[in-house]
Formats: sequence, structure tokens, C-alpha cells
Amino acid sequence: MEETPTPDASRSARPDQGSAADGIWLSVVMPAHNEEPYLDGAVNAVLDGLARRAQTQPFEIIVVENGSTDRTIEIARKLANSHAEVRFISLPEADYGRALRAGFLFASGELVANFDVDYVDLAFLDAALAEMTRPEAEGAGQPVIVVGSKRGPGSDDHRAAGRRLVTAVYSIVLRHGFGLRVSDTHGVKLLRREPLTPLVSASRFGGSIFDTEVVLRAERAGWMVAELPVTVTEQRPPRTSILRRIPRSLLGLCRLRWMLWQEQRAASGGGGAKPGAGAAPGGFHSRRPRPR
Repeated sequence: MEETPTPDASRSARPDQGSAADGIWLSVVMPAHNEEPYLDGAVNAVLDGLARRAQTQPFEIIVVENGSTDRTIEIARKLANSHAEVRFISLPEADYGRALRAGFLFASGELVANFDVDYVDLAFLDAALAEMTRPEAEGAGQPVIVVGSKRGPGSDDHRAAGRRLVTAVYSIVLRHGFGLRVSDTHGVKLLRREPLTPLVSASRFGGSIFDTEVVLRAERAGWMVAELPVTVTEQRPPRTSILRRIPRSLLGLCRLRWMLWQEQRAASGGGGAKPGAGAAPGGFHSRRPRPR
């Protein structure tokens, strides 16, 4: 099924599903921009993997095509017509972060996983599901986000040196400039939909900053954010050169820092609460589980 949602699209945009959508256990969101060579294989890998794991628990895969100029939308439509679990939505402009946002708000699952078309990690999903659904330990709660970290203990990053350097610098800036507790914000994730919907709805940034904004907002709202180590291997050359990506990312972080500072100032001065940063039970928790 194809939908072209507004920027604030949500699962209410799917009237054909009715109350059956409430039974969805897991939604997998896969942004797709000019993914003609990879999309079919990636979606089928997720379909096969989830079919073996989910058994009787229903799941859905949401392909979020955004601004493609190749056959991506045609392939996504064919997949949706061939598999009841696959749906897709289409956005007019290429924007990775806004595609993730639209997919999350469109999802029906209790849990939402983010996979890139060129990076499907079902082993991470297994570990993240175990972490997300484990019995609550004394003094801690279940996480609302589990991040697949490329920099945490036990991770194995096989990407080119330049990309590893960008990730390292980005993480250092976030830790010391924003107070981020976890070691990474980009890449595969598992998210709990209900508590995070207000935060995602309130998010203001697209592109590569969207992930970072949501994780920061979750930490600042007091929700528990956990991380698990992942192994990363490049499947194709980077689409954006390092020389272009570094200044763009730094500018985005400066804008994010300014926005968060303004929100904090307004909240402390009685000018209003932070958007999407409502209270959460149990205080702040940020935890790094042992490698599995």
C-alpha cells in the first residue's frame, strides 16, 4: 500500500487496517532513496528473518521512499503488492531524517526498528528485543531506545578510516557539548513507540541530525536509553564525501545546540516546557549492557 503522508502523518493515515493495526508487534522502518540495486534483497532478508522469529506475532515493514529518481518506488510498490507485511510511503524530497520520522509516525507496532537498506542487522534486533523486553531490574526500568553503537565496548567498525573519524569526532562533540550519555546516535535502533511518539512529533530536524535529536530528547526527558555493540561493514561507497559531510554535520549540531539552549532557558525562566520533554517515571537512566 502506498501513501504520501503530510509531514505529521501517523498510523491514523491507514484507514484500511482498522483495529487490526493494534495487534502489530514490531514495525521495521527502512528509508529508501535511490536504492534500486539493494531494496528488494534487503526487504526480503528482513521478511525472512522476521518470519522465522515472529512466529504468530504480526509485524510490518515500512519502506519510506524519499525523493528517488531511479526505480526505487516501483520496486517498493511491487514488494508491497506481493507481501501483506510490506507497506510503503513516499516523500517528495530526499531526507533521511524526515523519512525516519514519517516511518515512525506511520508505524503501528509496539516496537519500531530502524534499518538502513544497506545495513540490516537481525542479530542486533535479537539482542535489542531481549534488552527491551527483559524483566525490569531493581532500580532501573526497561529502555525506550536501544542504540546499535559503533563505538561502544565490543563494537567492530570496518568502515573506511575517514568515516570512523567522523563518527568519533561527532560522538566527542555530543558527549562534551550536549551531555550525551550513550556513545552513538546513528544507525540501527529499536524504539518503544508509545512513549516516544510525543518526542518524535516534536522533533524539528531532518537529515543526519534527526537521530541525535530524538536520543537527546529521550535522555533529557528522563527515559532510559541503552546501547549494544554492533559490527559494521560498508556495503557500498559513501554517498556524501567527508569534506561535505563534516561542515554540514557541525552546522546542524550548532543549530541543535542553540535550539536546545533556547528551550532550556524558556523552561527555567517560566516561559514554557521543552517540546516533547514530558516527565518520565524513574528518573534518568542510561545504561550500556555488556556485549552479547
